[in-house]
Amino acid sequence: MTDPIISIRRLRREYSAGDETLAVLKDVDLDIHAGEMVAIIGQSGSGKSTLMNVLGCLDDGWTGSFTFNGRDVRKLSPDGLAELRREHFGFIFQRYQLLTELDAVENVEIPAVYAGAARKPRRERAAELLTRLGLEERLSHRPSELSGGQQQRVSVARALMNGGEVILADEPTGALDSRSGKELMALLRELHGEGHTIIIVTHDPAIAAQCQRVVEISDGVIISDTGKPTPKAAADAQEPALRRTPVWWGGIDRFREALFMALRAMGAHRLRTFLTMLGIIIGIASVVSVVALGQGSQEQVLENISAIGTSTINIYPGTSAADRRAGNIQTLVPADAAALAAEDFADSVSPQVSTNQPARYRNVSANASVNGVGPDFFRVGGRTFISGVSFSQEGIEERSQEAVIDETAAQTLFGTASAALGEVIILGNVPVRVIGVVEDQSMGFGFGNSLNVWVPYSTAMARLLGQRHLGSIAVRIADGADLAEAEQHITSLLGTRHGSIDFTLQNTDTIRETIQSTSRTLTLLISMIAVISLVVGGIGVMNIMLVSVSERTKEIGVRMAVGARRSDIMRQFLIEAVLVCLVGGLAGVALSFAFGQGLTLIMPDARLAYSMPTIVAAFLSSSMIGIVFGFMPARSAARLDPVEALARE
Repeated sequence: MTDPIISIRRLRREYSAGDETLAVLKDVDLDIHAGEMVAIIGQSGSGKSTLMNVLGCLDDGWTGSFTFNGRDVRKLSPDGLAELRREHFGFIFQRYQLLTELDAVENVEIPAVYAGAARKPRRERAAELLTRLGLEERLSHRPSELSGGQQQRVSVARALMNGGEVILADEPTGALDSRSGKELMALLRELHGEGHTIIIVTHDPAIAAQCQRVVEISDGVIISDTGKPTPKAAADAQEPALRRTPVWWGGIDRFREALFMALRAMGAHRLRTFLTMLGIIIGIASVVSVVALGQGSQEQVLENISAIGTSTINIYPGTSAADRRAGNIQTLVPADAAALAAEDFADSVSPQVSTNQPARYRNVSANASVNGVGPDFFRVGGRTFISGVSFSQEGIEERSQEAVIDETAAQTLFGTASAALGEVIILGNVPVRVIGVVEDQSMGFGFGNSLNVWVPYSTAMARLLGQRHLGSIAVRIADGADLAEAEQHITSLLGTRHGSIDFTLQNTDTIRETIQSTSRTLTLLISMIAVISLVVGGIGVMNIMLVSVSERTKEIGVRMAVGARRSDIMRQFLIEAVLVCLVGGLAGVALSFAFGQGLTLIMPDARLAYSMPTIVAAFLSSSMIGIVFGFMPARSAARLDPVEALARE
């Protein structure tokens, strides 16, 4: 007689029950030869189902010896056991254990997917098996659309998909009516006749009587073994082998299957999926919007600075912007401005002083920023006249009571800019005549300007402030002159005139760098706050995925039983987590664009500058959140015990 296909010696399976140990199988010895039809019979609790789980390589908590076709099963890894189930075993469960989201053909072809079979041949084989079993009219029907007998036939077809060398049937007729049960047993006898090894676990003596050999088990011990083994030719010698794809293509096919199942799982629980995504959506939208708003505001401010000119140097009293003595330093005087204006590098120079004064015209009064400047101020600052003219040098020398105002001041005091010229306004207690109106200059943050009034600096010093020193000097560098060299000349000239360095220089490039640095810091700070919502969203993804694993435990057990590797299970749940985060990221970016549109409608001057690197970074962060927070649930699913998973309700 040939060697047995299955051989177990002194097989023992024990479970912990509190402080005690319960032995379910007690030193069982059993040989099963290829081509046999064996019934394992016993009452509930006798150990027959545990024995079937061990024989089907679903349970690895046993001790003793177990060989399959000469291979020591104890030495196989979890993926090795999965390969054994996938290539040599087929399972028929009492409750069918079909995946509800898949139709009949898709349920049947699952073992071939994990085996790396080519897509077209495996679908053809699945359809052929179902047709052979009388289900040619039910190929595209889902389990809920099939009767119990039809579902069990789908289960039989799945068991035969990869050849079904050994078919393990656990109470296969237990959930069927008598007619369907007879049909199933006839089918199993037919498969036995074709050379398949059939092992049936049952408590029904009538079912056992239809088998060639009956093994009775009681209290974990085999008490009888009737019927002589008459092995037949192995089934895999007769079944046509499915064409296998290359390993790399098989991996792609399994990835596609996992992606397909993830999409179906998300679609089956739309509301839960959306609520899971919500944290990701809010986080991504916040990050993208904050960065876009910061970048847009920065660009707007820098454009305004560029309008002033990139070659402007401002001179202030004090050795730095933080010098507390700056208010007491009075060495910056109009003569310094005149000396600078005589230098070749100076295009134009304007002394400056400033104060705040109430501006009144008839019965209209408003607070105004009053600046004493020179005739070249408007060239230095890049201001454009709407009407009228600037001050003359003669007006500076005579301390003339003239003023230039901006559009906001003109509209506030006179209603229109055209009505302002020639009118007299009162600054504090000093009357001045309006000789010009200039355009407003936006500050770049979406807010309107305050009222601005400019008068000759000599007038402001003598009539409004009563001082002889300046608040600052603005120098516009001539085209072609080097800005760094101009700064050195100014420092040298004023240092000689003052006898010390009691002033500081600031150019528009410095302002630009300061604004950029501040904007980056604020954007980073707010983005970090927004990232917190991403982390919270990631925790939500992890929690929901853990719930999903719990809900789909039986599905995981079925996939393991038909040959899924641990990596296949992990891949499926990781893909689902990443998909949730990616779709959430896409929705978050869309929400950010919608926010930008809404903001510009409310605040027309606001600007959001979206950049592709930011959007790409948002998607990458979504993917990372899916991988990081989806890993633990996916790992938990992959490490489930197949027997416990199949038993979970």
